[in-house]
Amino acid sequence: MIKKLGFWLLSVCLFLASVQPATAAWPQSGGLIVDHTTVGQFDTIPSSYINQAKSLFYGVYFHTSHGSQIFTGMDMLMSDNSLYDYFNDYYHYRFGTSNPIAPSGTLSLWNWDGTDLGNPSMTAWVNTTRTMLNNSNGDYQIYPHLRNLVMWSWCGQVSTATYDNIANDYLANMNQLETEFPNVAFVYMTGHLDGSGPTGNLYQRNQQIRDYCIANNKVLFDFADIESWDPAGNYYPNESDTCQWCSTWCSSHSCPSCSSCAHSHCFNCYQKGKAFWWMMARLAGWNSSGDPIPTPTPNPISQVLTLLANWLSNYSPLDFVADSKINGLDFSWLLSN
Repeated sequence: MIKKLGFWLLSVCLFLASVQPATAAWPQSGGLIVDHTTVGQFDTIPSSYINQAKSLFYGVYFHTSHGSQIFTGMDMLMSDNSLYDYFNDYYHYRFGTSNPIAPSGTLSLWNWDGTDLGNPSMTAWVNTTRTMLNNSNGDYQIYPHLRNLVMWSWCGQVSTATYDNIANDYLANMNQLETEFPNVAFVYMTGHLDGSGPTGNLYQRNQQIRDYCIANNKVLFDFADIESWDPAGNYYPNESDTCQWCSTWCSSHSCPSCSSCAHSHCFNCYQKGKAFWWMMARLAGWNSSGDPIPTPTPNPISQVLTLLANWLSNYSPLDFVADSKINGLDFSWLLSN
């Protein structure tokens, strides 16, 4: 056993010696704004960058019903093409190796349903995020759980939020979390449409979020903008979350179906699923308009320490495979020989 562990550690050291330091793709000037224009670029995304994203990122997405639209769209894409496979392996890390881990070639993305940026309060999400990332309450049997991408959605709270709510409860707290967890990508989000149009409070608060993200080089999933435009470039400033233009569009165009898209039309969900994968490809290093941007390779030392901690805490003579991969390289053979 000791000999095997020593050989394993030596192999890891040799691996580290061959790896160059990590380079982060973000922040970039102007940030990364995931809006309706990105959906039209979906078919141009190189598959290599989708695969790169699946190997680099381990995500968690907190949401309630409106936020689930992204997952519905992702499911629609996944049903047509395994390239867009993702897997919710929350239970693996939460309760142990008797629960499945995300298979190779899939994106590990936790589907954390039941809470959002305004539920149960406008600030409860901050400590929920911090506790999850630190495992400060000891909830996770397997830790570190590798989460390096965090998304939170709104429900309808932006419609009634004040300037200070957005500035202090949301933006300042997101920035604080980014400071505390510099190796985690935090995705900002606008609130869904409510029919109040450009003069309404929702539009003003969403624009406040956009302006901040652009000025401070953040990653923004512009939920509202995506549902404001049809694929032909027509703008619907007074649209609501039901997406009436989606029904009109699909009456004369071929549109995929789904069993349900929360509060809205399946095509709205589909568009958001495409936008999500565009975002992931960009975070993985793809530049849709020019030369490649630097690829954000995870820090190899932290990955090795994570692997070692997982292995030591979960070692069983009958289980050499779980949590034995770094950047897609499988080290389980070192543990089983």
